[in-house]
Amino acid sequence: MKAKNVLIWGGSGQIGRHLIRKLTKNQYRVTVVTRNIHQMGLLIKSQGNQGWINVVEANIFDEKKIRSLFQEADICINLIGILYEKKGSSFKNIHTLFPSILAKLCKEYNLEQFIHLSALGVDKAIDSNYAKSKLEGEKRILKNFPLSTILRPSVVFSVEDNFTCNFMSLLNRLPIFPLYYGGQTRFMPIFAGDLTDIIYNITSKKIDTQIIECVGPETITLKEIIEKLLKLIGKKRLLVPMPLFLGKLTAQFFQYFPKPLLTPDQLRLLQYDNVTSNQYKTNTDIGLPAKSLFETEVEKYCYMWREGGQFSKKNFEV
Repeated sequence: MKAKNVLIWGGSGQIGRHLIRKLTKNQYRVTVVTRNIHQMGLLIKSQGNQGWINVVEANIFDEKKIRSLFQEADICINLIGILYEKKGSSFKNIHTLFPSILAKLCKEYNLEQFIHLSALGVDKAIDSNYAKSKLEGEKRILKNFPLSTILRPSVVFSVEDNFTCNFMSLLNRLPIFPLYYGGQTRFMPIFAGDLTDIIYNITSKKIDTQIIECVGPETITLKEIIEKLLKLIGKKRLLVPMPLFLGKLTAQFFQYFPKPLLTPDQLRLLQYDNVTSNQYKTNTDIGLPAKSLFETEVEKYCYMWREGGQFSKKNFEV
């Protein structure tokens, strides 16, 4: 049987690298598009056996170059997303316009599937620019290519994430940690490996549900997440509820960092629970429940933030 060709956008991120390994291991040929082949090419190629991965450098809005990539593709997967805006990368461009272009090309070249990674709760957070751009992108995708599958994951975690790793770095340095909205925002965090399995099964089994909410097996508040991370890295910190007006001031300040710790838009988004809506099918409903527990998985890599680093993993005897 001829190997399927999968075109991946955003393959150098935590989800992309997990997915490339999974697909190539199961005889899918993968083409990964990157904007900087010199920086990311070797990393991407190391994720699978030689001959199964092709890395292409392209500007995502160079439609002529993009169009040529669809000629040999069977499946298109878009994992590109940003958490904050910066010069040249707006929410509208990345979350709305670009996915709609991909969906249009999927239809034009008669691809079997288009899988797009959105985010959980984007239809609730009406005052968040991030959420509005994601939701508008979903609408345009389904209009341009109704065969698309849109995944809405809760927060995704792994050893390569920007979630648990950032939190543990901050908890290592700060004696006091602020809790916005009292730390009561609820999440259903999903392990990157579980999300990868979901994407793989959607491609291999040709699951055609239009919107799927992808969640882990637990519902945990932000405060509980912080407490679990503190326990895992062996730290004690004072957790202080942050008044909203002060939170807005700190977000205004933090947004100007090269990699913002918090933006006003993220603060607005944080007031909404990141849990299933009961309006769409979940990964469990389609027979793909996530099994990885938050604390169990983070324990495998949290030693990097403990005193002694890797040597804290075991008690050595002389």
